[in-house]
Amino acid sequence: MKVLSVASEAVPLIKTGGLADVAGALPSALAPNGVEVTTLLPGYPSVLKAIGRSRAVHAWDSLLGVPARLLSAKIDGHPLLVLDAPALFTRDGAPYTDGAGRDWGDNWHRFSAFGRAAADIAGGAMVSRGKAKRYDVVHAHDWQAAMACAYLRFAPFGGDEGRVPSVVTVHNMAFQGWFGSEVFSGVGLPAEAWTMEGVEYHGGLGMLKAGLACADAVTTVSPTYAREIRAANFGMGLEGLVIARGNAVSGILNGIDTALWNPAEDAALAARYSARTLDKRKANKRALEAEFGLDEDDGPLFIAVTRLTWQKGMDVLPEVLDHLVGIGGRLALLGSGDRAIERQLREGAARHPGRVGLRFGYDEDLSHRMQGGGDAILIPSRFEPCGLTQLYGLAYGCLPVVSRTGGLADTVIDANPAALAAGVATGIQFDGVHYDALSAALTRTVELWNEPDVWAALQKNAMKADFSWTASGAAYARLYRKLAA
Repeated sequence: MKVLSVASEAVPLIKTGGLADVAGALPSALAPNGVEVTTLLPGYPSVLKAIGRSRAVHAWDSLLGVPARLLSAKIDGHPLLVLDAPALFTRDGAPYTDGAGRDWGDNWHRFSAFGRAAADIAGGAMVSRGKAKRYDVVHAHDWQAAMACAYLRFAPFGGDEGRVPSVVTVHNMAFQGWFGSEVFSGVGLPAEAWTMEGVEYHGGLGMLKAGLACADAVTTVSPTYAREIRAANFGMGLEGLVIARGNAVSGILNGIDTALWNPAEDAALAARYSARTLDKRKANKRALEAEFGLDEDDGPLFIAVTRLTWQKGMDVLPEVLDHLVGIGGRLALLGSGDRAIERQLREGAARHPGRVGLRFGYDEDLSHRMQGGGDAILIPSRFEPCGLTQLYGLAYGCLPVVSRTGGLADTVIDANPAALAAGVATGIQFDGVHYDALSAALTRTVELWNEPDVWAALQKNAMKADFSWTASGAAYARLYRKLAA
């Protein structure tokens, strides 16, 4: 079975968030299930540089008005296609924003063309030795790729012959790709697509909405999030459409790359360790304390590796810093985002020198060192489609302290009395993202820390949890086969 995975980013070539981890992991996750995944990426400068000189396998004189060509390469040994459209993707800045952090004004054009290209490729536009190369299923990720589903439904390449089934995965319902109605004339869809059942959404073009309406199946990155987005506070205005799609909507939990995130083999750590050699973690903790300028003591070291946003609950973290320090904890934080939150965190760190250490930005190696040296990772998200940092924390014995939502609820077993008695607890959950709930969770975490045998058992439980891509890869393979049947 051949699947075209359409994503705006994928590790190791381009990453701004968890979407890249998923898109990069899928080819290896699906291969054992008899599925060959080809990844389609935009030709950003960094991607073109990474693949070097590559063979062009198709060209468009006018892809929604701009010339483009398709380059063939490999990503971690798996097939990769790169859409080289200089007018759309060759520019300085981030994938979606310019150097000043503003959205590119033509994102509607860039990612409509990306979706159009995906539909063409899936439908047989690439010809080799006189034979069209086709795909059995198109898998579109988030709003940037969702228009592929609309083109496959309303304007498939080659007419009905090109009607390849599609699935769209929602990685975060908060980001929808909405643009004014004036752009519709430029996306190359027939008038019949401009309906509530098509791409129209609140008088404009809704890209994620188009995917939700047009795809043959919709997945989210955790089962709980698939249920949550049926409610207004999580559905972000699209809950009615989600409900209407009924059983076409399901959740498949993300996995992690256990070769990359493995404390027994992680070269970024001062000391490698396993669940059987937890005593070696102390060397990583001492190294992390030194790196963040923190006091060296035997109290719990909390970490946070996060975007500084309201979604992630980071507006509440500055409020609880005094409490965290007061109960004997310390904090090492790596993150970037809201300047007001950053300022409040700096003020908290100034009040507590040696107890709160901050690094603003993102550093992949440092995130590994933090998971290996921290005792507990704070993830107080208001909503979390899946989350990966809690999975890394589990793998590294850095116990997650999480709000009970989305993938956090699906992956962390709360250390309540019943779970402790049964020997299955792996972290701490709490309800509600506000001062009282988070401060109580911190207190409970410190109480558990003060029982060394209980804490060690929690760490071992966490490190035994299997969140590799094995089960998730099999679930995607079953879905693909159902769609292609």
